[in-house]
Amino acid sequence: MADEPNKVPSASWWRSVKLVAWSFLGIRSRAGYQDDLAKVNPMHVVAVGLAGALLLVLALIGLASWVVSK
Repeated sequence: MADEPNKVPSASWWRSVKLVAWSFLGIRSRAGYQDDLAKVNPMHVVAVGLAGALLLVLALIGLASWVVSK
């Protein structure tokens, strides 16, 4: 059972986080992107993408507030 070559691994949150992180950086190869895209749950990608965008905005607001307060 463990040696089934056509078995697709189950979608995981960690794989979705890595996919979104590479997408934010914009340096993922097309082959790697297609491979990851075939193995993730689209709802996980949407949720992780929204959380990542929110964290990015909060980090930028915090950085701007810190710079202005100096």
